[in-house]
Amino acid sequence: MKAIRIGTRGSALALWQAEHVRALLGTLGQAATIEVIVTTGDRVQDRRLEAVGGKGAFLKEIEEAMLAGQVDLAVHSLKDVPVTLPAGLRLAATLERADPRDALLSAAGQGLGALAEGARVGTTSLRRRALLRAARPDLRLEDLRGNVDTRIRRLREGRYDAIVLAMAGLTRLGRAEEVSEALDASEFLPAPGQGAIVIEGREGDQDTSALAARLHHAPTAQAVSAERVFLAALGGGCNVPLGAHAVHEGSGLRLRAFVAARQGEGLLRGEAVGVEPAELARRLADDLVKRGALELMGR
Repeated sequence: MKAIRIGTRGSALALWQAEHVRALLGTLGQAATIEVIVTTGDRVQDRRLEAVGGKGAFLKEIEEAMLAGQVDLAVHSLKDVPVTLPAGLRLAATLERADPRDALLSAAGQGLGALAEGARVGTTSLRRRALLRAARPDLRLEDLRGNVDTRIRRLREGRYDAIVLAMAGLTRLGRAEEVSEALDASEFLPAPGQGAIVIEGREGDQDTSALAARLHHAPTAQAVSAERVFLAALGGGCNVPLGAHAVHEGSGLRLRAFVAARQGEGLLRGEAVGVEPAELARRLADDLVKRGALELMGR
């Protein structure tokens, strides 16, 4: 049987995710190899992410390799995947979601509420900045890019008093014990899809996509679908402070979301319950629009 070629970035977290998928495919009797591809987001570290193409900057070269037939599948963190994919590509599977929360790591081991007034907190995410400003307007928010190891190293070097990272990534890399506080996802709302890994494939490659589909986790897919439809309905991306998190309740979903102005002021929250993910998401988006979301976002 021919080995499937998995395209991935070369960061420790991306490699962990690709290896995880390779191992899962192995349980199905399918051999796979991992091809590391350097992306624009990896190369350019001295500018804000939206200046180099947004989160899609971490996918562009991998997707081009897939369309060129150089790799068969790609493995991504779903929160990095734009809601619109290039023609010829599709999401073949969503894996079971890990912890979707954000995590605060602080030099003194303190939680968010215990940080000193004016503490320096590192994050470049507009979403995290908006939520931090809402919770602690006294904090000094400073840009922080780089992979997980780089960000934690800069915290340990004393450049920041605290930083915010995704709990799922820290857990996957065996660094969860360094977390000072896991932030409540119902209040400190995650990015749409945070904690979920997806497998992207070519539309015409039915055999490979069918194999990947055997790894699909439907409950996770339902929840993240609601989050991503909400994101699409408000035209969100890395240029907009926006969070969305759906959880299963009974036979349906509860979707919580927020949007804020680019500078983080005027944060607007909402939530809704429903059975069909897309309908639920659009209903919540409509509610926030009626309450001024577009004006708040500068639309």
